[in-house]
Amino acid sequence: MKFATKAIHAGIEPDPTTGAIMTPIYQTSTYVQESPGKHKGYEYARTQNPTRTVLQNNLAALENGKHGICYSSGLGATDAILKLFKPGDEIIASNDLYGGTYRIMVRVFQEFGLKFKFVGLDNPANLEAAITPATKMVWIETPTNPLLRLVDIAAIAAITKQRGIQLVVDNTFASPYLQNPLDLGADIVVHSVTKYLGGHSDTVMGAIVLNDDDVAQRLAFIQNACGAVPGPQDCFLVLRGIKTLHLRMQRHCENAMQVAQYLQQHPKVSQVYYPGLESHPGHELAKQQMRGFGGMLSFTLHGDSMPEAVRVMESFEVFSLGESLGGVESLCTHPASMTHASIPKEEREKNGLKDTLIRLSVGVEDVDDLIADLAQAIG
Repeated sequence: MKFATKAIHAGIEPDPTTGAIMTPIYQTSTYVQESPGKHKGYEYARTQNPTRTVLQNNLAALENGKHGICYSSGLGATDAILKLFKPGDEIIASNDLYGGTYRIMVRVFQEFGLKFKFVGLDNPANLEAAITPATKMVWIETPTNPLLRLVDIAAIAAITKQRGIQLVVDNTFASPYLQNPLDLGADIVVHSVTKYLGGHSDTVMGAIVLNDDDVAQRLAFIQNACGAVPGPQDCFLVLRGIKTLHLRMQRHCENAMQVAQYLQQHPKVSQVYYPGLESHPGHELAKQQMRGFGGMLSFTLHGDSMPEAVRVMESFEVFSLGESLGGVESLCTHPASMTHASIPKEEREKNGLKDTLIRLSVGVEDVDDLIADLAQAIG
């Protein structure tokens, strides 16, 4: 199947009892057994739920993977992956990544003996230099959050495979529509399903997709033992959202490109971070490993004035100031005080994340209205 067909049909069958074309919401905590241990494949809803099963199969198909596992949040998925490792194991991660990922690594798992290095992985040579005998996993985002740097998945995968190191790719910004990391050599793909996959800012969820049977079994055990499971209503909402993923992503990409081009020529804007622009250092790589450039971009203003950046963010009328991304509505975020506040200021600035950076999740509204809103807010 091509992607649009998979989004609507993969892993989804009409309800066998009624013929309902939409997967039912199995709002139940337990399942009746015919005899002890003799059941219809479901025992207890923390372990399995039929609505969740359909969503997991659908997500696995979208990422060209074998196993899909859904979690109560993106960080629930991250938590499960990190629990694959033991004290003394080292993990190398992108130095430009979601603040919540940094926080769970440094503030939680480092306390239990895992070691973390944060490296600029937009240059694969930096990974070669950072690897030690203790390195067990490499964690990348591409495009990165919030500076939209590109990481060459195939180049990084060539290094990790040679060393027997697991490669995890956070594919939240791109979504499966724009990029399939497993096809490029990654071992595990993780998503904040809350974002583009759900697409309507009405649910919180995470997901992992992978091919390795043994690792999938370990992750399923960890989930059942630790309990980070999504509810059936949320699974239903995401299944509904995915049916229009390809349509939404097309408009997100079209709008973001026009917004980026507008900002690039604006006299008050000093820099625009968007891989669709030819001036972006990762533009050629984005053309190679992605099918489009996405709906996320960031920008800074001339003068690098914090009060001026705040004034702009407070002046938006169509863009809403809020956390998150990937919904049909356009959002504006201030990473330094919101999504990345858990990263120390000196670390943020060392990695190029200025306190005056503004991040946009460009929605699917009429792009003329979005540009007019930027014009009146920036002035």
